[in-house]
Amino acid sequence: MNDRLDTPSVIIDTDIMERNIRSMADSAKRLGIALRPHAKTHKMPWVAQKQLDAGAVGITVAKVSEAEVMAEHGIKNIFVAYPLVTPAKIARAVRLSGQIELIVGVDSLYGAKLLSQAALEAGRELQVRLEIDTGLRRTGVPYDQAEALASAIHAMEGLRLTGIYTFRGALLGGKPTLDLQAAGAEEGRLMAELADRIRAQGVPIADVSVGSTPTGLQAAVAKGVTETRPGTYVFQDRMQARLGVCSLGDCAGSVRVTVVSRPSADLAVIDGGSKTFATDVQPNTDPMQLQGFGHVVELEDAVLERMSEEHGMLRLGPAAQASGLKAGDVLHIIPNHICSTVNLHDKVYFKSGDNYEERAVLARGKLQ
Repeated sequence: MNDRLDTPSVIIDTDIMERNIRSMADSAKRLGIALRPHAKTHKMPWVAQKQLDAGAVGITVAKVSEAEVMAEHGIKNIFVAYPLVTPAKIARAVRLSGQIELIVGVDSLYGAKLLSQAALEAGRELQVRLEIDTGLRRTGVPYDQAEALASAIHAMEGLRLTGIYTFRGALLGGKPTLDLQAAGAEEGRLMAELADRIRAQGVPIADVSVGSTPTGLQAAVAKGVTETRPGTYVFQDRMQARLGVCSLGDCAGSVRVTVVSRPSADLAVIDGGSKTFATDVQPNTDPMQLQGFGHVVELEDAVLERMSEEHGMLRLGPAAQASGLKAGDVLHIIPNHICSTVNLHDKVYFKSGDNYEERAVLARGKLQ
């Protein structure tokens, strides 16, 4: 281990990452669908290029600012899978569409009218996809209203409606589930059937895009699905391991931390808290029932139980208490959610053998 590498730091095992990239690309190819990875996980054009080199048709982002960073560094086919409804974002998207192949999301008549107006004023045609709510109750037009909205958007000047997309995650019958096969099958069926109904109205839907690492491949089995947009797979994390998507050995990312205090036999304090680890995947919640905010690689019965901004409190079981753990010791923790964790760090370290390469997270904090 490189003792000069300070903590807390995000470490990415390059060999595992590249294995994950190849595996997903091979799976998409085997299914005969397009792979458009979501770059929210890594936020680095360098990693996006590796995904493209392995066979991805383009990338997905959530923000126009992320798309701008990716385009600036050579990524030329980008889908902003998020409804754009503010004039500033729309103006930037229209400008970017003149430089790269850009697709943007829409889920309302209001947003579509703004996109149409901006495209016409710029003398451009903007490629759009209609987002569908298939049960997550986040963004997306309600499923039973999608056909009418698709027809309305198709009739608008300045817009070319090329597809529909959804993000559903591990849901089945509207509830969280660990049955990824059934959840994915339901997602794919809903989207393929909807695309057929929209086409029957004369709207030439070409792309039927499904998403998420847990269910993307299962959903893509459905006849009529054309694309999948997984993100987390590139690094994997504890959440995906608990869902059964991968093993902990497939997790390329971990956070290197130092024990800064041993106040009692059953407590160790590390130098990573809520400004280091994502807290959006909470412990002790269904369906995963994760214990703590991450998996402590070196200590089987240690639990990252509590965090303040700069402190992480490890509850130590009998084995950890007997390990001789002391202040100054270094640990590695696989976070529950790697995507949000990476976004907390300005840089990460890619490990290959005993060598570490520092890389800036160029799209970090790009929220607009």
